Amino acid sequence: MPTGDKPFVSSWNPHFGEERPLVGRHGSGTIFFSQCNLRCIFCQNWTISHLGEGREITFDRLAEIMIELQGRGCHNINLVTPTHQMPMILHAIALASEKGLRLPIVYNCGGYESLEAIKIVDGVVDIYMPDFKYSDSEMALRYSKAKDYPGVAKEVIKEMHRQVGDLIIDERGIALRGLLVRHLVLPEGVAGTKEVVRFIAEEISKDTYINIMEQYYPCYKAYEYPQLDRRITGAEYQEAIKMAMDAGLKRIDGISF
Repeated sequence: MPTGDKPFVSSWNPHFGEERPLVGRHGSGTIFFSQCNLRCIFCQNWTISHLGEGREITFDRLAEIMIELQGRGCHNINLVTPTHQMPMILHAIALASEKGLRLPIVYNCGGYESLEAIKIVDGVVDIYMPDFKYSDSEMALRYSKAKDYPGVAKEVIKEMHRQVGDLIIDERGIALRGLLVRHLVLPEGVAGTKEVVRFIAEEISKDTYINIMEQYYPCYKAYEYPQLDRRITGAEYQEAIKMAMDAGLKRIDGISF
């Protein structure tokens, strides 16, 4: 089910399951947008991204939601899977700004974005939070139906970093501006972690804030694929962390240096 020309939203709330610099004490003001430009067979939010769970709302209502989240003390407005609804979101941000929105805008995406679209939001987005899911095009095709994913992700992450730089965190530990990259470790080395962290360290910045995530579990259709029908092991996760450290990355979420 495609989205139309109005915002199509699944849910919104102060979210406490994001990275620490986004959550702080009062949560990240998260808005989940329905549908997605990837077809990941292991998506943990598949009812939203694949089935289109949610409802159409007005531009004014989306702006009001942003103001409401700000009023509840959230530290940012966290737009989850925004690219395919960018025109609607930009309209709502403009309306919310007129009503007093002053929080940083977080662009929380899958990394498979239009470079032209990312250039359009230069100056609007404060914090980019892309996934970097795969470094191997065959894996990207098999599990997300996006063979060109690695090249696209590299290009747009470079542009994101050009716009906002490394993540800036204030004295409270709250993110204000910059790039935060997520990488979900997948079983059997499917994600190609070694090349992901090499690219981040050598072609973006060794000071990139990166979250090497261990919470993969088989859901949606993952059980149909032998490589992805189990959780990762502790050894697989520790190997991924070691790869990131060996690459020279200095800001790995949850790791103290």
